[in-house]
Amino acid sequence: MSSCHVSPVLEPPVEQKPGAKRALKTVALIGPPNCGKTTLFNRLSGLRQKVANYPGVTVEHHSGRMKGIGRGDLTLIDLPGIYSLATYSEDARVAVDVLTGRMPGVPAPDVVLLVLDSMHMNRQLMLAHTVFTLGLPTMVLLNMADQLELREGRIDPLSLSQELGHPVALISAKNGTGMELISSFLHQFGHEEIEGAQPLRLPVLQSAAASRKWARQVSARTNYRAPEASVWSRRLDTVLLHRLWGPLIFLAVVIAVFQVVFSIGQPLSDGMGKLLTDLGAKAALLLPDNWLRALLRDGLWNGVQSVLVFLPQILLLFLFIGVLEDSGYLARAALIADRAMRAIGLNGKAFIPLLSAYACAVPAIMATRTIENKRERLATILVAPFMTCSARLPIYTLIIAAFIPDRHLVGSLIGLRASVMLGLYALGFLAALVTAKMLNSSVLKAQPVPFVLELPQYRWPTVRSLSLRLYDRGGLFLKKAGTIILACTFVVWVLSVLPVHGGHFSELTSSIIGHLGHIMEPVIHPLGFNWKIGVGLLSSIVAREVIVGTLGTLYGVDPETHSVGLQAALRHDMTLAGAIALVVFFAFAMQCTSTLAVVRRETNSWKLPALQFLYMTGVAYVAALLTFQVLSRML
Repeated sequence: MSSCHVSPVLEPPVEQKPGAKRALKTVALIGPPNCGKTTLFNRLSGLRQKVANYPGVTVEHHSGRMKGIGRGDLTLIDLPGIYSLATYSEDARVAVDVLTGRMPGVPAPDVVLLVLDSMHMNRQLMLAHTVFTLGLPTMVLLNMADQLELREGRIDPLSLSQELGHPVALISAKNGTGMELISSFLHQFGHEEIEGAQPLRLPVLQSAAASRKWARQVSARTNYRAPEASVWSRRLDTVLLHRLWGPLIFLAVVIAVFQVVFSIGQPLSDGMGKLLTDLGAKAALLLPDNWLRALLRDGLWNGVQSVLVFLPQILLLFLFIGVLEDSGYLARAALIADRAMRAIGLNGKAFIPLLSAYACAVPAIMATRTIENKRERLATILVAPFMTCSARLPIYTLIIAAFIPDRHLVGSLIGLRASVMLGLYALGFLAALVTAKMLNSSVLKAQPVPFVLELPQYRWPTVRSLSLRLYDRGGLFLKKAGTIILACTFVVWVLSVLPVHGGHFSELTSSIIGHLGHIMEPVIHPLGFNWKIGVGLLSSIVAREVIVGTLGTLYGVDPETHSVGLQAALRHDMTLAGAIALVVFFAFAMQCTSTLAVVRRETNSWKLPALQFLYMTGVAYVAALLTFQVLSRML
């Protein structure tokens, strides 16, 4: 390492001047994308973590107690995955502000754990240089040591530590090896005060090229030997990244996922529905036959139960997404999608946010911060809600199971229900592409930029990683069912029985909500919807899946459909053409206040989210209108 006298690239932390004493309380975890940082964070914090946003920005903030290595007194902050602190992305600005103690409401870290992928150390060391200049006590964690050994790579942690002036450890976050080294590093500070580190004198690297020259020199001086490329990886990439076979295989994978979601998930949902119905009936027998029983059974339980039955299918979908992501396949899918993205004027970086929108549009919009071109970023934000999020899955599954017969299309491999579900997902994706093309051809036209992506190694997903993912998604779903959906069904039930006449509740059609539904019925009747669907559409503006709980409550209160399930009640009230028009409406409509709020926060204006809501609602209405009018004449 050069010994020339230079100034650090970044200023030292504001509260951690050289020689200052402080108690060790906070540890920052930082590293490039796909280095296994999230896996390590989950291992160190277990399930004791919380998610929030950094003040004033939309970058997600993970923190948790370090129970995994016996230091539960320490708080672990997971910083965004970035390649450098010296870029202009929002992620990099947030990382710098947190590391230097300038992020409001976030404690300044006392120690840094720098996670690097040992398989690509030549490139990953570029981040280390700017982290070291901060002067914080830092431990370098070379992750994926198991893969390095398997591929006959070589690295000398002691030699690298002497070169960098910081402790270095080979670890495997996946297998949990090397965790004791992290524990030893943190325990050396004890629970007492520690001395602030002196900033290292490092060479000034004015460009990315200079950073690469420095990283290669350090690697060469420490006798680093890059692992041999896997024969199977090369063979898989030859097929999976093929211009023709790659997209076809991706389509086959998507079809298989939806087929499994229905073939396995539907029986599980039916069984869960029967269990919940039985529990509700038994609990109702313990209650007096008065308004309390009506509220708890017909109002709250029927509404929430109607949504909870879809939990098995939602978890199955996220299980497969987790397998595809952890295996390294989704990064390959991003490269395949880059060709289509460029055709509509979006960068391949937009694929990752759009892909994450299949889970939820809110984190997808946050993920657009990695897109440096402002116009491409805005275009991605505006089209992301068209992607079919998990909140649409309950209404899709409900309508498909109620109206689409369980038949096979191609032998016993592809079913009609899975094909309809795939068509709805494709419909939302096509709407996003068309809208993006329109934006790029007019108000948000941008110059194309090259798409650079470091492909992760193929690896087997771990049960722990997948379990944590399902626990997280299942917990969010249950939390929403127990808060937002529960509150909405309560309001719907109250409005469905008021006003009270002579000590008796109103009939459904003469209730407040009945009058409201009949007022809007002329607007939605051309779409094949009745007034109950109209009330469901209004309630779903809060969150898309609320419509299922609303319909469960309304049909549970209605004497004509009180004793039958929600699917049977819908078949009683709707035609096939109206049912298909309903899912088409949901394929396009915004119907999510959380998404509107995050778009407003991301763009710092209500103008764009308002235009976005009106545009998507207009597209949804016209598409549903054409669907119903055409199908009602054909069927």
